[in-house]
Amino acid sequence: MNYTFDFEAVSFAPLLRGLAVSLELTAAANVIGIIAGFGLALLLMSPNRVVRMPFMLFIEFFRCTPAIVQIVWIFYCVPMLFDVFLDPITMGIIALGLNLTAFNAEAYRASIQAVPREQLDAGIALGLNPWQRILYIVFPTAFRASVPVLLTNGIVIFQQSALVAIVAIADLMYEGKSLATETYRPIETFTVVALIYFAVSFPVTQIVGLLERRRQLLVS
Repeated sequence: MNYTFDFEAVSFAPLLRGLAVSLELTAAANVIGIIAGFGLALLLMSPNRVVRMPFMLFIEFFRCTPAIVQIVWIFYCVPMLFDVFLDPITMGIIALGLNLTAFNAEAYRASIQAVPREQLDAGIALGLNPWQRILYIVFPTAFRASVPVLLTNGIVIFQQSALVAIVAIADLMYEGKSLATETYRPIETFTVVALIYFAVSFPVTQIVGLLERRRQLLVS
């Protein structure tokens, strides 16, 4: 191989700007996913099948279709069908947030089902109404139990945020593609892009592993 590597040709300024956009998308999508995912999990547990079915279909749609198809559909079809025009960043946040909501709802549902009945009985004894029991008992307990899965889902969304480059949002991947085109150094550029994604994702995966080990120790 006669290729000569030149990493000095890779400018970090545009990549860092793109990273800031990727982190913005990820943070906003996680806020949506954490809050809406819990509400969706409660609706999935409704005894009324009519209430439950639409939200089950919502989850299955986002879990069983590629994220890139969801992003492209929301970007191009929503404005055409519903006459809704939003800036690209907002559309990206909505697309990623809806995807994350579907996955987080399943994590929450399992955790809600594991809330000890004694805690709910204690809430009733204290005179808490159903919404207060959800807010002060169910959500904190389910959230703590779901943290490892929520973190894992969150870092997956950070990685999937690279897909918004296809609709011209200037995230890390988009800036990487532009830089590779300008410098004619795709190997160096995309190697650096991959390392940046790794540098952000790896610490979170280690935290998830630590939390899982601590949980196993507490259970045993």
